[in-house]
Amino acid sequence: MTDAKGSAPGLARRLGVADAVLIGLGSMVGAGVFAVWSPAAQAAGSGLLIGLGLAAVVAYCNAVSSAQLAAVYPVSGGTYVYGRERLGEWWGFAAGWCFVIGKTASCAAMALTFATYATDVEWLRRLVALAAVLALAAVNYRGVTRTARLTRILVTCTLVVLALVLVLLYSGDAQPHTSTSATPYGVLQSAGLLFFAFAGYARIATMGEEVREPARTIPRAIGIALFIAIGIYLAVAVALLRSGDPASTTAPLAAAVDGAGAAWAAPVVRVGAALASLGALLALIAGIGRTTLAMARNRDLPSWLAAVHPRYQVPHHAELALAVVVGILVLSTDLRGVIGFSSFGVLLYYAIANASAFTQPADQRRWPRAVNVLGLTGCVVLAVTLPWRSALAAAGVLAVGLAVRRLRTGRAGSARS
Repeated sequence: MTDAKGSAPGLARRLGVADAVLIGLGSMVGAGVFAVWSPAAQAAGSGLLIGLGLAAVVAYCNAVSSAQLAAVYPVSGGTYVYGRERLGEWWGFAAGWCFVIGKTASCAAMALTFATYATDVEWLRRLVALAAVLALAAVNYRGVTRTARLTRILVTCTLVVLALVLVLLYSGDAQPHTSTSATPYGVLQSAGLLFFAFAGYARIATMGEEVREPARTIPRAIGIALFIAIGIYLAVAVALLRSGDPASTTAPLAAAVDGAGAAWAAPVVRVGAALASLGALLALIAGIGRTTLAMARNRDLPSWLAAVHPRYQVPHHAELALAVVVGILVLSTDLRGVIGFSSFGVLLYYAIANASAFTQPADQRRWPRAVNVLGLTGCVVLAVTLPWRSALAAAGVLAVGLAVRRLRTGRAGSARS
């Protein structure tokens, strides 16, 4: 199999609707349910549900824009490809770089989240996180069907645990909570943080080269995965708010279960959180590998990263490089601020997706342009209201990437002249 240009081996189309939905759902549920409620509640106060609603609206706009584009450009790379095709090479590069840096931070966040729930031994957590990265990178290395199969198992286990938690919380008595009052800025910041929990819905668009009947499968899978996740998040948010104050603890689900008189379920919650984090990490590694592949094919990243394994048909060099970088991050950084860093990069990525979808002609459109405008505006507003240290760090890394590309293209132009 060759790519669209006929010059390099391509990826096998093996994924159907069910596999695509599960990969997207696995990317969302692990990130949101166990990692984001506490910082979002601290920002939003009593306006947590408003922040969740805003994040869901922006996510929906981004999802339909991504689905509309993916139906026309069913190749690996997601918005990196869409930006190049619709807006120009620089916009495509900016989208791809935002995705790579944002989602690499997400990988580290999920690995550290897994380790936090897996062990109480502080010094052991980083080693456990590193082991998780290496193990799941090995799974991805063996092929996308194995990725989808393991994701199915992890998502199923996570949903069973969440169902148990919700039954326990809704069957208990409601308790008053003491969240701080909401402010417009705090609600917007919480929406930006909660967006971290939705960002996996379009993961399948970055794997468009491996989907059967992409024009039909990708839009359906994105929509189904997003609406299932919205339902889960809403149920969990309401349960947490009626059970206590999610801003008062770093593990609100476990604390809520314990407060409901079901301390026996706390270990089950820890296992569910660990499995959810692994599911998200698995899908993240797959998505980043495919975007890196697309960028390397266009020489926006080193061409060595464009290699596709002749047997397993995966971008194995890209996934190996990612495993090394994420491994370094989990050994040298902590979870504080990484959600904001990731959200900033991914919100800009989807801002470019909305701008790209806005330029599509009528015969390629499935939704009105107003949806693209709303999504673009929402992404920019949420990005600039994130915690300033995280936003500034992500903006700095983005600027470095753009500067390096400018230097490389300038040298290439001089060499040709």
